[in-house]
Formats: sequence, structure tokens, C-alpha cells
Amino acid sequence: MKLLYSFLLMLSAFSVVEKAYSNETKPSGLQCEHLINPIGVDLLNPRLSWMMTDDRQGAKQTAYRVIVGKDSAEVVRKKGLVWESGKVVSSANLVNYNGKPLEAFTKYFWAVELWDKDGKLISSAPVASFETGMMKIGNWKGTWISDGNDIEKREAPYFRKVFQPAKKVKSARAYIAAAGLYELYLNGKKVGNHRLDPMYTRFDRRTLYVSYDVTAQIQNGKNAVGVLLGNGWYNHQSIAVWNFDKAPWRARPTFCLDLRITYEDGSVDVVSSGDGWKTSSSPIVLNNIYTAEHYDARKEQPGWNTADFDDKKWNGISLRAAPSNNLVSQVMQPIRNVEEIPSKTMQKVNDTVYVFDLGRNISGVTKIKVNGEKGTTIRIKHGERLYANGRVDLSNIDVYYRPKDNTDPFQTDIVTLSGKGELEFMPKFNYKGFQYVEVTSSKPIQLTKESITGYFMHSDVTPAGKISSSNKLIDRLWWATNNSYLSNLMGYPTDCPQREKNGWTGDGHFAIETGLFNFDGITVYEKWLADHRDEQQPNGVLPDIIPTGGWGYGSANGTDWTSTIAIIPWNIYMFYGDSKLLSDSYGSIKRYVNYIAQISPNGLTTFGRGDWVPVKSQSSLEYTSSTYYYVDAVILAKAAKMFGKQADYSYYSNLAEKIKKAINDKYLNRATGIYASGVQTELSVALQWGLVPEELKTKVAENLAKRVAADGMHLDVGVLGAKAILNALSDNGQAETAYKLAAQDTYPSWGWWIVNGATTLYENWDIKAERDISLNHMMFGEIGGWFFKGLGGIHPDEQQPGFKNVQLRPNFVTGLEHFEAEHDGPYGKIVSSWKRSGNAVVYTVTIPANSSATITFPLSDGKKAYKDGKAVTAKTKVGAGKYQFEIR
Repeated sequence: MKLLYSFLLMLSAFSVVEKAYSNETKPSGLQCEHLINPIGVDLLNPRLSWMMTDDRQGAKQTAYRVIVGKDSAEVVRKKGLVWESGKVVSSANLVNYNGKPLEAFTKYFWAVELWDKDGKLISSAPVASFETGMMKIGNWKGTWISDGNDIEKREAPYFRKVFQPAKKVKSARAYIAAAGLYELYLNGKKVGNHRLDPMYTRFDRRTLYVSYDVTAQIQNGKNAVGVLLGNGWYNHQSIAVWNFDKAPWRARPTFCLDLRITYEDGSVDVVSSGDGWKTSSSPIVLNNIYTAEHYDARKEQPGWNTADFDDKKWNGISLRAAPSNNLVSQVMQPIRNVEEIPSKTMQKVNDTVYVFDLGRNISGVTKIKVNGEKGTTIRIKHGERLYANGRVDLSNIDVYYRPKDNTDPFQTDIVTLSGKGELEFMPKFNYKGFQYVEVTSSKPIQLTKESITGYFMHSDVTPAGKISSSNKLIDRLWWATNNSYLSNLMGYPTDCPQREKNGWTGDGHFAIETGLFNFDGITVYEKWLADHRDEQQPNGVLPDIIPTGGWGYGSANGTDWTSTIAIIPWNIYMFYGDSKLLSDSYGSIKRYVNYIAQISPNGLTTFGRGDWVPVKSQSSLEYTSSTYYYVDAVILAKAAKMFGKQADYSYYSNLAEKIKKAINDKYLNRATGIYASGVQTELSVALQWGLVPEELKTKVAENLAKRVAADGMHLDVGVLGAKAILNALSDNGQAETAYKLAAQDTYPSWGWWIVNGATTLYENWDIKAERDISLNHMMFGEIGGWFFKGLGGIHPDEQQPGFKNVQLRPNFVTGLEHFEAEHDGPYGKIVSSWKRSGNAVVYTVTIPANSSATITFPLSDGKKAYKDGKAVTAKTKVGAGKYQFEIR
């Protein structure tokens, strides 16, 4: 009996150990195409990725097996599979599906088995999935339809169709493509929670479709499908300086829909757009993505998208040609109303004027709840500033609007009441940039602070980074930078959410590291670089706003802006270890570099826009443009080597050296270590982008620090310098100066905005500037990434990208008592944290399983680094796990 009892105790203990082990060590974070369980995947060989959860020091994956099948139970049993990779001895955690050809409209389940550092097999507990979409254009059944009106028709059209499933429904999927914007409804309820679908593209070259699982919304008996269409960027009725009203694709919005119903017996019906649909005008009497939305509640048709609605007075539809023959699945993070923001204050001016303050600047929309007499007109004006009298001031953001009349005021929704009780109105096909909301009524109304609610709307990317420090200004600046980044992420990165909404290329690559350290944005950037490829001229030239209706192919759209074509794919590769975007963009980068080489045969180019919005000093246009030309050539050479293109590698490596030599021969004074005229931007970009000869780096960095000191420890840069200066200093022994600039709170500085109440980044260092003064801009946003690099010391390793090996080079700067940076990379959470303890600094790092780190300690004044009381070298390599060091 005692023996049995002992055995049971041992078995119980063993079970506890096994349970603890399985909880701590397992595959996790399974994704297909960098999304969790996506539907609508159209790639023949989609990417599958995972992480390894294992808290033990030195944890790593020694092998993997990927299992894919059509039945989740079969995947668990490893039976009837469409792909089984076999045991692959590798630490890779990103692979391409390589099994039987994928079938359209099919759900695939997959799992991964891993072998840990001890060679022990660990299995994935939850089975992941992905579902294919159309796969090819020939699988579409629907026809493109519209309401037959022309481009000047302002009312947004409704569309509807009633259908009845023939049998018991097993599953249902809706696939909808649109030129313009849409909202899709089934039986009176909106399908999904996306906003502003589909994402903006060059409509005549690539049109996106979105996939939905609508099984739960199909009911027994009659069903109704409804579609509401908006103009978006497709039918740009408002006029601004970028000529979107003259876009070559412009037409009345149109859509194509397939509602695919699979029955229990395996048979399929498709309810598709075409003849038999009906259309009518909606209460949305005007909608412009650029300006606002107008709504007349007197024109509401309750139940218009339900099965029993009487549509006898509705009209027939018009059949349309497809806007393009390139229909692509929108497999990316969607735009959503991500955060609800109540009004912070309300000021009643009188019975017809109220001003609301959200307390922070956002991109998005407001919802108003209001009662009033029939015919009462409510104007809801959105702005970033107030006049001295407390009314909303649009003068900093309406400067590029060119209205034909006063019927569509800028950033001002107009609502006409029906008199039938409380109205809730929120725009469907517009967004704005604002903090303040002024409500003006044609007749007296009663509003409260709760009458207006703001919704922060942006691409709903998952947060991937976090910092915290002993300096509240630094923490607030990081928060404000992220607010601006998100405000300008709408399926593509923009410059500002109010005045322009343009995909300025420069703003996009200036902020790329800030974006990637803080958010998981790969799907947005992959989409935007596809937009680049759509817009590229045959000769390689790119416009400096993308997408564009034709504007931006002028003489200034050069290297400093349109280097997005190379810089963004390279950064995606660095942060994710995923070379697909770089591969997809390779031909475009090559054509682009070849064009610059053709117009700039001596290695120097003036093809560029220059250091935009500087404080006071001007930098050489030829010097900065040639620097970005060099950056592009270097990236192209590295990509050529990676993809085995030896001839290209040789040619573009030589070209890069030719450009570097031409720049240094003309602009570097080797005796003094000064570039060009020696202003901050000119010294910074040489260090940031690798132009400086190794033996002169220390001297140039010292000259930069001296220049900053001579400028009163303040910035004197525009956008190119703002991208470079902090990195140039902190990467070259001048971290103290970099921190003083980052933490500066008097003009000109990032902190100057914050102490003056900014909750986002501005377009101009001068708050009182007469132009270029949007209060929600991202072009000075590199600082949000620098916190991770310059203080936390987290850098990707070019030789082992995707943070397979983390380069940790922290800087324990004077003025900070503690600093912590976290980044969720492809292998898991990286933490770099330091804190002062008397005369010592305690440095703690966490490296996720299956990765490693090279730590370079900033040792000076005879100090050494210790681990467990023993001295370690200034450059130390560690495996996965948590480590603590003391520097004293």
C-alpha cells in the first residue's frame, strides 16, 4: 500500500512538472500572412509563422514540423494532410506553405511541432487556420453594378436584394469589391466592424476585395443583403490642389459582390450582384473623404436592408465595367473605430452654438446625439485650434481646399433633423483631424457634454512597443508620437489627417522605424509598397504622394522622398526577417536607381526636395539628395546579394562606392571633419547613412555635438536632419548630446510642443508659423523610434534580421534615473531596462526563446560590467532568457 501511495505521489508530481513544462514551453503566436486566422488568402504559397514560448535560459528551437490539412481533427491526428513538412532541423519560424495546390474558398487548419534545446518534441495546443478566397478572377460570379448616375450626383446610393437559402446552411462567406467605399449589411445589421473599406489604391490598376464570415447573420427563410456606397478617393467631388477630382479612374462608385452559401450537403449557391438588384438614394446627401459628410434624416428609409422592406419605388441598377482586372484580396489590418473618447469639456456660447473639447488631437469622427424640430440644420465643425473667442479655427488646415461654392465646408458635417426623436449621427465615409468640435444649429437646441463623442479611427495595428522612464516629458512625447503615427495610418501612411490625407513618401519612410518599433504594421506597408509599384512610371520615376491621381511626378519627387521604394522594404526585412516585400520590390528599386544613374552620371544628383521645414539653416540639396541615392544603391546591392543576383550585386556595389566617393570628394573636408557647410543636418545625414570614413566618425560626431552646443543645445534641422540627428549622435559616442536634444523643452524642440499642450506632433517647430502648421503630422516622428535605439539600445542585426539576434547598445545618459524599452518582435518580447543604483547602473534584459543578443555596454571612466558578481567583457553574447548586469 505504501509503495502504491509513493508511486501515486511520484506520478502526481510528474504530472505537475509536465503540466508546468507544457504551459511554459509551447509553440505560440501562429500567424498566416502576419495575421491570426485570416480569411480571403489568395496566395499560392502563403507565409506561416510562429513563436516559441519557453522561459528557460538558452531556450531555442532545434527543429520544426508544419502540418496542414482541411480538417482540424485530421491535423491533430496527422491524417489526410495537404502538407506535412517533415522534421526540418532549423531554428526558422517563418516558412512558406509548400504542399498540394490550395483550393479556392477552402478553410485550412495548421499546427506546428517544435523540438526544444534538449531535442524534446513539443506540440502546438491550439490549431490555427487560414481560409482561401477567390484565388483567381475567374471565380467571381457577380457583375459590377452602380446606380447609373454621373460623378456629380451627391447622394450616396443604397442597393438591395432579397434571397432565400434553398437548404440548411453550413457556412456563408461574403466577398465584396468596390471602387469607392462601402458598408455591407445582412438582414438590417452591418457586416463586420471595419471602417472605410476597401483601402485606397490606384483603382484602375488594382482593386481590393474584402472577405467576411457571415454564417451567423444568415437566417431561415427570406434574407436581405444591402450595400451602401460612398465616394472615397474614387469619385473625389471636392477640389484641392492635388487634382484628385481629375483622377483618370474617376467615376460613380460601383461594387461587385458574391455571397457564397455552402449547405450541409456540400452544395453551394452564390447570391451575386447583377440584374435583380434595386437601388435608391440614401439619407447621405453628400460624402467626401476630404471634406465631410451631410445627412438628411428626413430621407431615411427604415428597414431598407431587411427582407420585408417594400422596394417597389426603387430603381433598377446599371451594369458597369470593372474598374480594373486586378482584383486583390485585402488581407491586412483594417481601419476601425479603435478608441472612444468622451468630450472633456463643453462650452455653451448660446442656444445655437456649442464648442466641445476632446482633450487630445485625433483622426476620426464624432457621433452626435441630438433632438430638434424637423428641418433644423446642425453644422458640426472639426478643428485643431480655437480663436481667442473660443470658436473653432480652421485656418491652419483648410489652406489647400478650393471649393466651388459654400455647400461643402471643410471638416464640417451637416445634419438635417427629421423631428422624429433623438438622432444619432456618425459619418460613414469620411474622417477628420481634430480636437475641437463646434456645433452650430439653425434653431435653438439643448446639448450636454455627453452629446458629442469622439472616435479615434485608424488602421487597427497591434501595439508592439512600449517605453517608460523617469522623465515624464519623454514618456509624454513617446505617447504623442504614437498618437500622430496612428492618426496617419489609414491603410497607407499619410502626412496629416485633416489638410491633406496624402501618402507623402518622405513622411512614410522618415517614420518607418518609429512605426515598426511601436506597432505590428507589416501588412499596411506591404499594401502601400504595392501602391508604389502601381504608380511607378516605366522609366522608374515615382510620384511623391502615393496613391495619386496624377499629381507628384514633378521635378522635386526625388531620392529624399521616394526612397520609400528601397528604405521601407529593407526595414521590414530588418524588423521581421521576412524578405518577401524586398523581393517583390526588387525590380522597382532597380528601375528607380537606374533612372537616377541615367540623370546623374557623375554620382551626384539634385533630384530631391531637400531638408523640408528647417529651423533656420539650409542644407545643400545636392548633398542630401545624393546621400539618399547612395542609400538606395546600397540597399539594392544588399538585396541583389541576398537573392543570388551576382551581376547586380557587383554593379550596384560599385555604383554605391562611386556615389559615396563623389559625395566625400566634394562635400567632406577631411582635415576638419566637416561635411558641406557644417550645419546640423549636413553632419547628421553623413553619420546616419554611412558616408563617413571609419577613421573620421569620431571626429565628425564630435563636430556635430559641438555644432549642437553652438546652437544652444537646440535643434536646427528640417525633416532630413530630424530623421538623422539623434541616431548620428547616439550611435557615435555622443548619446549625452542626443538625450539633451530629445529632452529639450524650449523652442525649437519636440518637447516645446509638449509643454505647450500638444498631444500629437506638429508640422513646424514654430508653433506660431504662418504656414506648414498642421498640428498632427508625422514627418518629425523619428524620435519615437530613437527612444528604443538611443536609450534602450535595441537594434536589429543585419546579419540575423528579425531580431533573431538582438543588438543591444544601451546608453545610460545623465538626467535619467531609469529607462525601459519593450519590443514584441517575431520571436517574442525583448526588454531592455536600466536603473541607477547609487553610482552603479543595474541593467536587465529579456531575450525571447529562439533568439540571442549581443550586448555592448557603454563603459567609460574605468567602469566594468558584472554578471553574478563576475566581470564580463564590454561586448557580451547571451542566449534567450532574462539577465541582470551591474555596471560600476
